[in-house]
Amino acid sequence: MIEVILYLVTGALSGFAAGLFGVGGGLIIVPVLYYVFSAQGYDQQHLMHMAVATSLAVIVITSISSTLAHHRKQAVLWPVALSLVPGIMIGAWFGGVFASALETKILSSFFATFELAVAISLLLKKQPAQHQTNIKTSIATVGGTIIGFISTIVGVAGGTMTVPFLHWFNISMHKAVATSAACGFPIALIGTLSYIYTGWGQQLTDSPAIGYLQLYALVIIASCSFIFAPLGAKLAHTISERVLQLSFSFILFLLSITMFLT
Repeated sequence: MIEVILYLVTGALSGFAAGLFGVGGGLIIVPVLYYVFSAQGYDQQHLMHMAVATSLAVIVITSISSTLAHHRKQAVLWPVALSLVPGIMIGAWFGGVFASALETKILSSFFATFELAVAISLLLKKQPAQHQTNIKTSIATVGGTIIGFISTIVGVAGGTMTVPFLHWFNISMHKAVATSAACGFPIALIGTLSYIYTGWGQQLTDSPAIGYLQLYALVIIASCSFIFAPLGAKLAHTISERVLQLSFSFILFLLSITMFLT
């Protein structure tokens, strides 16, 4: 029962965060699943891999709900999102393959360092005076590949990189968050398939699983996350860009500290 409650709360918080910050909820899902799987006595060698794979699978569902909510607000820059997809798909696949070869401790340390770096970068960046959306195809492909690769390694939808990346090109915070939510779907889908492929045939737990993907956790978290994602997206459009930016940075700081102390 405690396990179910944890999954439900995780789903609610991750869904809300996905809509509010365009991060797909992985920032919350990965640490929680890491602790839950550890408490259940799962193989320590694969704890992070299972947490990341399951997080990405949840984000596949969450990103749909979050993107639709942002699309209704006409905030998603679809041409920009589509320009990033080719690179994202390549990076996401190889990111999963690469991460599967790493030890859990290395993955968790990478997760914490990555989040801290992004938080500092976003916090120190000044809000541009004007917004432009002209991103060259070559830059979009390279940027998408890097975003997909790193995001799949840490089990997030890419918002931690996509939002600052788009914001750097003078795209407003609201539109960057909305477009990031749309980019989360291909990252999560290809990343999930990558972890299923690399974990195929391994008997990691007694619970139903496909590769590194834990189905029981997926169903509970995803169902709750899908419901709460639109609420976060709705709130995102009522908050000022500066407040949204600072809140985003604060969340990343908390997560990085938590993982460093693990």
